[in-house]
Amino acid sequence: MSLSREHCLALDAHDELAALRSEFELPRGVIYLDGNSLGARPCAALERARELIGEEWGNGLIRSWNKAGWFTLPTRLGDKLAPLVGAGAGQVVVTDSTSVNLFKVLAAALHSQAERDDKRKVIVSERSNFPTDLYIAQGLAAWLDRGYRLRLVDSPAELAAAVDDSTAVLMLTHVNYRTGHMHDMEAMSALAHERGALAVWDLAHSAGAVPLALEASGADYAVGCTYKYLNGGPGAPAFLWVAPRHLAGFRQPLSGWWAHASPFVMQPEFSPAPDIRRALCGTQPIASLAMVECGLDIFLRTDMQRIRAKSLALTDLFIRLVEQRCAHHPLELVTPRDHGQRGSQVSFAHPHGYAVMQALIGRGVIGDYREPGIMRFGFTPLYTRFVDVWDAVDILADILDNRAYDTEAPRDAVT
Repeated sequence: MSLSREHCLALDAHDELAALRSEFELPRGVIYLDGNSLGARPCAALERARELIGEEWGNGLIRSWNKAGWFTLPTRLGDKLAPLVGAGAGQVVVTDSTSVNLFKVLAAALHSQAERDDKRKVIVSERSNFPTDLYIAQGLAAWLDRGYRLRLVDSPAELAAAVDDSTAVLMLTHVNYRTGHMHDMEAMSALAHERGALAVWDLAHSAGAVPLALEASGADYAVGCTYKYLNGGPGAPAFLWVAPRHLAGFRQPLSGWWAHASPFVMQPEFSPAPDIRRALCGTQPIASLAMVECGLDIFLRTDMQRIRAKSLALTDLFIRLVEQRCAHHPLELVTPRDHGQRGSQVSFAHPHGYAVMQALIGRGVIGDYREPGIMRFGFTPLYTRFVDVWDAVDILADILDNRAYDTEAPRDAVT
């Protein structure tokens, strides 16, 4: 069957995930291709917020820490999230932000390595890694003031040479936020271990988008957010995973009272919880945590293999259509064509990428922009349709053909 809008409608008619679209609030007249930055709102979230604020907080008051299960939310949500990242029960906790969690696990990894070999002082990462990851590593190295430093490579191909006997930690984002390039987690974790290093993974653009196998891949530590593909809401709490083999010795510097073995004993000396709760810090943001559960519950109706299959079909279709319809425009595909190296987004570079993206948003096709010149389109299989892909490319082609974008328009703070 040749590519046409009717072909895309036929694909939607046979899509086994199609029914899940109704679980989300999606504005009419909008094609939302930015779930890799902020997921759409689950329908259940509004009622859950009303229940929590009106009943649990309004009537239950402080009793809801026990009666409504607020106190156990970080670990209970962690257990719901665990299968999506290839982890077991009791291995994941939902808490804090990705940046804070990265600080915790990176500090723990450096501490563990220092106890074994104090000469390992290098954190290896990619220059194209998400900036906050690099900033956290730089800040921690400077704060420790013991000769730690960050070594950056310019391409994945350079990582093998960069990890050597001076490396303490290999810190990578599984799917690159700008290009959508996906690392082989098992291979890169094995590389780190062969050189005596530990592997720390950021799953911000992976969790809920691609199948993950943290435990089976040999990863050591992982963090990630819940507000992208997991649809937890703006600024929703992040998650943290520690490999079971490291948990007993896991020491992180933010040892707040929620990480204590018996928080309400109120003793002055810190004694860490015997399980993943030792990765917690202070009192949890219950309203935000509660919203995360609404997104996670939708995943219980499917599995990551089905999500991945549709993701690849959507991104393949988008690439093919853009290259067919817009071949005479200066667009450069920066996302890998190889399925084994592609996340769930497609990025195209254009000399006027920001202006073109703003024109798309003005026409109801919402993606986003990242320097330098990159237009990002995220595909969330739970609610993105094949006909959305066709219609989005149709609008993109019209904007480019008619140069219907304003290169002089001022930029918003968030791009």
